[in-house]
Amino acid sequence: MVVVDASTGVMNALLCKLSKLLEDEYSRLKGVRRQITFLRDELSSMNAVLETLADAEQLDPLKTEWRDKVRELSYDIEDCIDDFADRVGDDRGEELRTGLKGFFSKLRNLKARREIAGEIQQLKIRTVEASERRRRYDFLEPAPRSGASCAIDPRLPALYEDAARLVGIDGPKEHILGWFCKEKEHDDLKVLPIVGSGGLGKTTLANQVYCQLKGQFQCMALVSVSRNPNIQKILRQMLTEFGISGGALDDERQLIDRIRDHLKDKRYLVVIDDVWDVEAWKAIRLALFNNKCGSRIITTTRNAAVASYCSGDSSYVYQMESLNSADSRRLFFKRAFGSEEVCYPHLEEVSNQILAKCGGLPLAIITLSSLLVDKHAKDEWNRVLTAIGSALANDPNAGNMTKILSLSYFDLSHHVRTCLLYLSVFPEDHRVDKQRLISRWVAEGFIHEEQGRSAYEVGKGYFNDLINKNLIQPVDVEYGQPKACRVHDIILDFITCKAAEENFVTLFDSVEHGQASDYRVRRLCVENRNSNKVTIPTSLILSHVRSLTVFGHCMKESLLTFPTLRVLDLGECWELENHHLANIGKLLHLKYLRLGQSRITELPRKIGELRYLETLDIRGTRIQELPPTIARLQRLAHLHVNHMIRFPDSVIGQMQSLEEVEDFGVFSYEQGKCLQEFSQLSKLRTLKVANGWSPDTTKRSHLEVIEGYLGTLLSSCNLRHLYFLDSYGGASLPAYRYPVSLESSCPTDTCILRKLHITYCYIDKVPSWMSLLENLRELNLYMFSMGSEDVAILGAIPSLLFLELRTFFGTNGRIVLAGFRSLKYFDLEIFCCGTLLEFEAGSMPNLEHLKLELRVHKMECLNGASDFGIHRLSTLNNVEISIYGDTDGVYDLYEDITVKCVASRLETAIEKLPNHPALSFLPGGLSPCLHFEKFIESYNRRYGDPTWSIGGCEIEEEYGETSTS
Repeated sequence: MVVVDASTGVMNALLCKLSKLLEDEYSRLKGVRRQITFLRDELSSMNAVLETLADAEQLDPLKTEWRDKVRELSYDIEDCIDDFADRVGDDRGEELRTGLKGFFSKLRNLKARREIAGEIQQLKIRTVEASERRRRYDFLEPAPRSGASCAIDPRLPALYEDAARLVGIDGPKEHILGWFCKEKEHDDLKVLPIVGSGGLGKTTLANQVYCQLKGQFQCMALVSVSRNPNIQKILRQMLTEFGISGGALDDERQLIDRIRDHLKDKRYLVVIDDVWDVEAWKAIRLALFNNKCGSRIITTTRNAAVASYCSGDSSYVYQMESLNSADSRRLFFKRAFGSEEVCYPHLEEVSNQILAKCGGLPLAIITLSSLLVDKHAKDEWNRVLTAIGSALANDPNAGNMTKILSLSYFDLSHHVRTCLLYLSVFPEDHRVDKQRLISRWVAEGFIHEEQGRSAYEVGKGYFNDLINKNLIQPVDVEYGQPKACRVHDIILDFITCKAAEENFVTLFDSVEHGQASDYRVRRLCVENRNSNKVTIPTSLILSHVRSLTVFGHCMKESLLTFPTLRVLDLGECWELENHHLANIGKLLHLKYLRLGQSRITELPRKIGELRYLETLDIRGTRIQELPPTIARLQRLAHLHVNHMIRFPDSVIGQMQSLEEVEDFGVFSYEQGKCLQEFSQLSKLRTLKVANGWSPDTTKRSHLEVIEGYLGTLLSSCNLRHLYFLDSYGGASLPAYRYPVSLESSCPTDTCILRKLHITYCYIDKVPSWMSLLENLRELNLYMFSMGSEDVAILGAIPSLLFLELRTFFGTNGRIVLAGFRSLKYFDLEIFCCGTLLEFEAGSMPNLEHLKLELRVHKMECLNGASDFGIHRLSTLNNVEISIYGDTDGVYDLYEDITVKCVASRLETAIEKLPNHPALSFLPGGLSPCLHFEKFIESYNRRYGDPTWSIGGCEIEEEYGETSTS
């Protein structure tokens, strides 16, 4: 397997290229073949030594220097070969060239072939020198260690859910809740700082308190600050959590004014996590003023002086302490063995010694216990203990964590280790999208296909491995899988230092430029949040940069400065304009291109020159149409656009390498030609289609396109994941006006679909053919109303694990949920009306997570105060209940007797379940954007029904007076 590695550089890929070069006619030049053979054989031996040195935690300066020079040599040789291939071009077209063009082309190729002979000679000299230097030293060979990639540990989510109990946080949480109770009668704003060293669990504690107090405040937000805060980003996140949006061009003052205006008469709770300095606190504090409504703020920080300043006049600061021995033991064994009590007798003594070395630091305990998962040999535990002992002997403070993290780092396989170091290109507290990260890993050459699995599937295994080892934190977990990750500050500091030592990643900050490197920069990350464009020092050699990532303002350097780029990520680059991409066609080796947050309105025609491009992500641009040359990207596998972008006619069918197309605005085409073309792509695995913005008058014809071509797509492609959504548009919400019929979309061949999402685009009923989707694991539907026939069809899908249903008008009659033999997650939301819903005995025998969002006002007219048969769901671990009330502003949800009765019966039923599931019972309010009156009027005009009933309620009678705001 040809993989790029942080320790060995591109040595493996280079050896393959040298072998291939021996097969080409270029090696027939005098002496060239012999020199290439020598390089391949000598570098092969050096590669073996590099792999051995990669497992040594400490190297003496001589070995370190030799390793670095050989690794850089491998990059230089590969660059030489790639440059030669670019200049020579594809010889298969030479015979077609005639006249002067053909003559001069042959002259250029001949010159290039002569030049490579000279360059190979020089590289051979450098290789001989490195080889002779190695022979002068005795290179020890430590025993290699490797970690295996695996699926996400099922015990890990439970660890996160029970963090308060597992790390001894119950006492601190009750202490802080007691403070809130004591201060409840005070209307003045109160601030509670939590202070402690990194890894003690300050964020976990603040989050537990935050979750406990939900429902007691009108506005709540939790934001993270980081060491180098982006105040505008923090304020925007706060606005988002408050449920309002800031203007795209708003500055700090405007954002602060928006927040203050929103909070002026509301009781709010805000958690500000990881405050590093007073200045950041001052800037955020301007938005969170004392509105005399009994508002509260919680801050976390590692700096006692910052905590004291945040506390203000109260001078109250909560000091985090290390875990006691009992809690440390519980946490350690829960992670290592899956149980708080299990410990094998032969490991009792060594486990106590390891825990003593951890000193009650949760991050250290979790890190070490993760190393020992499923390892029962005493020798393995003693090896970890010995390493800790030597690491902690001299420095009981900051050095401890670095040494402990080194254990986790060197326990990883070389490939996973490389992928971890690559995360150092992202800033602190950055949400790293999993899809984006894995695509970049692939483009860099860190992962390849292996044992029948695609490179992306291998990458997901590496991602899961890093989560299991607690080296990255899962974010936005959906259906048991994280959509993104974050890196803990301590771990990020560690891998940043490692990446710099290996000359693997070079970070350049507009504030702290850091030390100039004599090495050629291989992967460059530029973070420039200042208003001035950053200029890279001339001491850094940029002509061999393979990866460029920019956060903030644009660089002054042209793309021509980076001719060897494989990865160009400008997704968070501000003020990017069309002229910045003028030379994009010259980046012949580019495999990954991402643009966003920019003023880009078009792609240059030269984009078609990027014959190695595999991923193109332009979702964040203002591009409206792609150039015809896009069809020349014959290796493009992943295409991410937005629903406003139009493709040239008959182009999609030519792009036969496409495996994934996301956010494609299919309805910008006439007669659904694009869907016809998608059905021609045999490699297509994932398709996300959006109903683009358009006038209401054309919506119905758009939806008819879905009805006509969905079956063709399911039958003609090897689709695994299919998503349809409505992107809204128009003055009203036409998605509610025009239910879609899917009955005629039955696939004609065996369907291998695993995921199907039809969201914000309502269907009139569940098609009968859906029960035949034997491989379907994940289903998300928006339904006009739900009947017993719909439930019967869904319950018969044999492999369905995750089901989300949104129904606009509740249920038609009494619904008894039966079947669903494999279902693990069920989410049902009913926008209006009550529901005659009941879980039958024996239904959903494997259900673990239940989420219900129901409207229970006047529910007694439907099925009264009931627990819906939840007491029959014996396998539940988590239950989330949201109760919606009337939209009348006078209505008080907390005073509704039916609501209280339903809540009481639900709590009683859930408490009696054998697994004692966690219950989140959150009162809520019916969404104000349903436009009931407009909907009813539109529906009646279309179908001619003056009144009709859903779920036992007459629509006009119950909702005729509802506000349409």
